Amino acid sequence: MVDPRITKEAEIIVNHSVRVKKGEYVIVSGGTEAKELMLELYRLIIKKGAYPSLKVGLAGTSYIYYKNASNEQLKKFPQISFDEIKKTQCYIGIHSDENTRELSNIEPKKLSLREKITHPISDYIVNRKDKIRRCSTIFPTKALAQDAEMSLQEYENFVFGAIDQDWNKIKKRFIFLRDYLNKCKKIQIIGEDTDLTLNVYKKSFVADYGEDNLPGGEIFCAPEPKSVNGHIRFTYPAIRSGVEVTNTYCEFKNGKCVKATADKNDKFLNAMLDTDKGSRYLGELGIGMNPKITKFTKNLLFDEKISGSIHLAFGMAYKECGEP
Repeated sequence: MVDPRITKEAEIIVNHSVRVKKGEYVIVSGGTEAKELMLELYRLIIKKGAYPSLKVGLAGTSYIYYKNASNEQLKKFPQISFDEIKKTQCYIGIHSDENTRELSNIEPKKLSLREKITHPISDYIVNRKDKIRRCSTIFPTKALAQDAEMSLQEYENFVFGAIDQDWNKIKKRFIFLRDYLNKCKKIQIIGEDTDLTLNVYKKSFVADYGEDNLPGGEIFCAPEPKSVNGHIRFTYPAIRSGVEVTNTYCEFKNGKCVKATADKNDKFLNAMLDTDKGSRYLGELGIGMNPKITKFTKNLLFDEKISGSIHLAFGMAYKECGEP
């Protein structure tokens, strides 16, 4: 018997987030921990008359890859995978970590190199909305619950509560706020050890109401790259590839982050910022607005939507926010 909350998540993804249509090809990617959700998605996609392709990842494969891959292998572009994605109309990615710290001791340069090589794939999935519809979502696991400092049952209630909302109602409210923010030209962020100014593109704010991400719950934009000036202190940790960076402080001059420090994993932070020439420039300013998300859980899919919070993202901007 499938938990009805899992069925509800699958229904929201298929009918609201990616809007699967008859005859379409749909990739569903996730780990073995997300088996129940993947099977429900598979069933619903079949019933739509579409063609699902399951991509099931085994826990431990990423660690084995980065621990043993040669420089030549790290630089090899996964062309076969990209070719399949370009023939697909919908992509559903499920976060279902069994070990969220699997890559903590991997050399940062290896991670940044591989990310740079595979960038065309992520860029296509995120920005080619005329070609592919996508949804990033989550399935609660023990590892994710531990990171959030909750029991598995508490975490399941938290996750499914944030997902199972009236997204059409939320959409109307978010569009109203988006249209208001689109009248702004300049934004100033003021707080403890923080005074940052930036300009935004005309009508560049985008509302996230559970389509590209589930749960949704933010309004975001791309700052004009060279307009960012000042400094900011991040009170919440940043976590990437299982590496936690704490008490991050950044200074900006004419758009570029000229100084970045952290109490923990400072070296990793700067390695990520040095991935390429655009990595020290901001790609996103986001405002968290999901009323069901009020706690930091060490998972970006939720933490960037904490009600009343703001976040900044470095690097690639969403094309819909304007061209940097």
